[in-house]
Amino acid sequence: MKNYVTERVKTNNLTLLTDLYQLTMMNGYRICDMDKRRAVFDIFYRGAGGYCYALAAGLEQAVDYILNLRFDESDIDYLRSLGIFDENFFTALKDFRFTGDIKAVPEGTVVFPYEPIMTVSAPLWEAQLVETALLTFINHQTLIATKAMRLNECTSNKISEFGLRRAQGADAGIYGARAAYIGGVRTTSNVVAGKLFDIPVTGTHSHSWVMSFDSELEAFEKYAEIYPDKCLLLVDTYDTLKSGVPNAIKVFDKLKASGHKPLGIRLDSGDLAYLSRKARVMLDEAGHGDCLIFATNDLDEDILLALNSQDAKIDVYGIGTKLITSYQNASLGGVYKLCALEEQEGLIPKIKISNSHEKTTNPGIKKVVRILKNGMAQADLICLEDEIIDTDKPLTIFHPELTYKKTTYTDFEIRELMVPIFKNGELVYKLPPLKDIGKYADENIAMFFPEYRRVVNTQTFKVDLSQKLWDLKQQLLNTSVK
Repeated sequence: MKNYVTERVKTNNLTLLTDLYQLTMMNGYRICDMDKRRAVFDIFYRGAGGYCYALAAGLEQAVDYILNLRFDESDIDYLRSLGIFDENFFTALKDFRFTGDIKAVPEGTVVFPYEPIMTVSAPLWEAQLVETALLTFINHQTLIATKAMRLNECTSNKISEFGLRRAQGADAGIYGARAAYIGGVRTTSNVVAGKLFDIPVTGTHSHSWVMSFDSELEAFEKYAEIYPDKCLLLVDTYDTLKSGVPNAIKVFDKLKASGHKPLGIRLDSGDLAYLSRKARVMLDEAGHGDCLIFATNDLDEDILLALNSQDAKIDVYGIGTKLITSYQNASLGGVYKLCALEEQEGLIPKIKISNSHEKTTNPGIKKVVRILKNGMAQADLICLEDEIIDTDKPLTIFHPELTYKKTTYTDFEIRELMVPIFKNGELVYKLPPLKDIGKYADENIAMFFPEYRRVVNTQTFKVDLSQKLWDLKQQLLNTSVK
């Protein structure tokens, strides 16, 4: 028998990146002659206990997965070894390909709880298989992109992603750097991410460099000699203000005298607000007012807000652990829920009802439109796919639970959030380069007033159901209990 644990992956085929129950359901649908029935599933996140807004990411990896979806001989051999499935199932898997449709919001789109981020419409057994992998890509990268966006909201200074060594594995570090770029963190210490995604890489030296020389000054001098035009010195190995900054100034003086421009210093411990203010004065008085002050040390939203309030003189933040792990919010919590299934009379809306209010789903094939006025986002409306909104007429929307809360819009425009990605199994969407995704994300975020983006006392952005969808949901809630 092959050693499936040590056999190396040679292609981009991640078909078995799934939960076992997806395969047992696929086989069950086949046996029940349901496998070819059309099914529609939505990916969305609920937001309970987590982020009240999110920045969509991960679509490119989802597309790559779908394009390479196939069961090769080794996959089938492994499934056969489980002793669960019959040979007819394996015969069917040999020709398996994704033949359905996928719509999704472009990466860099601001989304809110319960809004479809992606909709999959395909034969039931195809749509069932892709659930786990699609959630893996969308959940992780959306989570990190959102964390990066939140960190950016807490400071006007630049942030660099430093999280690879603290990531939950290599893939989390690599794709986390990509997602952070979408969220506005446009440099990384991660060299492989820089190569793969053309993200500018940044970095300096560690404390071990300083400790490897007989003196701090000698360590700084050698580093400046090797990298005269990239000289950024870590000044807190021994004593930041009595040793580190004075020694850095001595080295910077020599660099300037020889025609080079030092970059600055990095602080990695202590009272960053106090030390940065003192270091700024020392650098300015020494004639190095153009030198930047970088800061690291387990930074998060709360610390950034505190540093800003204390007039910290920090130009660039390097953030690792709290960014790459989305510290304090470990998961986006995105789900994949059936919203329509083919019956004799066509695609029939489906609803999941739960005693937990937040787990009751919105039925039917849907779209999301963003209501804009003077270029700024006012509200989102989740509609049924066939609904047409007349922008020449006033539009009244209402809170889906507190229905007495209503708002009427005039002189507005709308924008549909989802675009076609796959049609009949063929890719119809041109994947943009990461730089373009970053620009799109910046523009998308700028459509929202600050009160909807801030991380403290965030105001709730209106996300309502259309009257037609609300009526359908009420009808199913009243008739679906069997």
